[in-house]
Amino acid sequence: MAEADVKNFYTGKSIFITGGTGFVGIALVEKLLRCTDVNKVYLLIRPKKGKDVEARLEEYIKNPIFSVLREEKGSDVFNKLSGVSGDVGEANLGLSDSDRQTLIDNVNIVFHSAATLDFEADLRTTVQINLQGTRRIIELCKNIKNLKALLHVSSAYVNSHMLKADEQIYPVPESADKVIELVESTSDSELNEKTPKILGKYINTYTFTKALAEQELAATISLFPSCIVRPSMIVGAWKEPIPGWTISKNGPQGFLMGASKGVVRRLPVDPSLVCDYIPVDIVVNSMIVGAWKAASSRPSETLIYHITSSTYKPFRWNLVTSSMHELLHKYPLKGAVWYPTLKLLPSLLWFKISAILFHWLPAIILDFVTMICGGRPMLKKLHTNINKSLDRLEPFIFTEWFFSNKKTMELYHSLSQPDKDSFTLDIAPLIWSEFFDNLAKGVRQFLHNEKPSSIEYAKKKDKMLLVLNLIVQFLFIFSIWFISSVITGKSLWDCFIVLPITITLYSLL
Repeated sequence: MAEADVKNFYTGKSIFITGGTGFVGIALVEKLLRCTDVNKVYLLIRPKKGKDVEARLEEYIKNPIFSVLREEKGSDVFNKLSGVSGDVGEANLGLSDSDRQTLIDNVNIVFHSAATLDFEADLRTTVQINLQGTRRIIELCKNIKNLKALLHVSSAYVNSHMLKADEQIYPVPESADKVIELVESTSDSELNEKTPKILGKYINTYTFTKALAEQELAATISLFPSCIVRPSMIVGAWKEPIPGWTISKNGPQGFLMGASKGVVRRLPVDPSLVCDYIPVDIVVNSMIVGAWKAASSRPSETLIYHITSSTYKPFRWNLVTSSMHELLHKYPLKGAVWYPTLKLLPSLLWFKISAILFHWLPAIILDFVTMICGGRPMLKKLHTNINKSLDRLEPFIFTEWFFSNKKTMELYHSLSQPDKDSFTLDIAPLIWSEFFDNLAKGVRQFLHNEKPSSIEYAKKKDKMLLVLNLIVQFLFIFSIWFISSVITGKSLWDCFIVLPITITLYSLL
């Protein structure tokens, strides 16, 4: 029988994870505890106001992602978790001397996934966290006594200035030292003014600093084995531990979250374009396998793997557009504020015009009603934030990228069958329509926190909202017809042509 080389490699190993409380990080922790026999998992955790590391760790293990693990291995498995107070954005990772020594003495594998994902963040912030944070991790790794490998989570979009990218490190015009020196010696206002010139061909500070971080890692290959994984847009779980599980509100799960609530009814998306989405469980598997590969092969160059779908199992929204309405009403919310519907519009201008009618007008009305009832109005603020982000996100919304994953598939095919079964990297069997069905269910359960037992009540409310929606549509169209009659001084019948024109324009928007 073939050996489970990857699984066996992790037996008895101690792991240090940054970003362990995030979307990818928590999924990585769950997978390591459920599918390997690691000795210890150290999590770098930032203390929050009113909560120390122990309190945050106690809250952490209550996440529903651990339900399968708890059933299979019991609660004692969480004794393998150890919280370490720190922050990649601080000098020396914010570690105490004793915690740092503990890591140096005991850790075997480091997974570095902490980063700021804020596309609006200024250069100073992204340099401090994405670039210098990686440099601090590297400095720690240089001192770890028995380090087997460092796995760094980057992004396929570090090369978003290229429409096609391979699994290699591309040169960056600026050096990390020069950028850090500039940031440390320049005022905020001056730095913000210089940022566009510094970024050059890079879309934003995130992609620029993540690219520089890759350069930092590649330069240390003679010191210890390393691997970089580059996921594209990470979406909910495909298979494990729970199909559809997510805590991320980015990308399609955010779309579904707003649409199922009835507050997001239009999206600027060209359904014919390829969107590179990759399930979080595939990303986690690639991290586990990538670290093993680096440790076992001790390569002369840092290993690079694209964890992407665009050239292998491409997704286009037109694959699920016809079933989107059905999904929204298959898993309705009891907390929906209006009848859910979602239409994709292939241009930003078209979306902004449509949003006046389908987003802004309902937001003003519903916020007013909420305020009268003593609640806190939120919809206008929500759509204001959406509008502000659109110009920033437009390059990502209406651009197709194609990321080769040839090396990733070669890695997958080199695995033994037991490891292929436990840590698959192959999304060829994935059926996007089935995936989105599970994702819609996951958004309902894990983002809206609505239990499966409430589905029948939600379906009854959904039918009521449908009736109200039809009444409002009728009144709106009739009002346009009636106002045209009043303005022109003609009878409703004489203004009948207004009716089909209004209905046509309404359907286009």
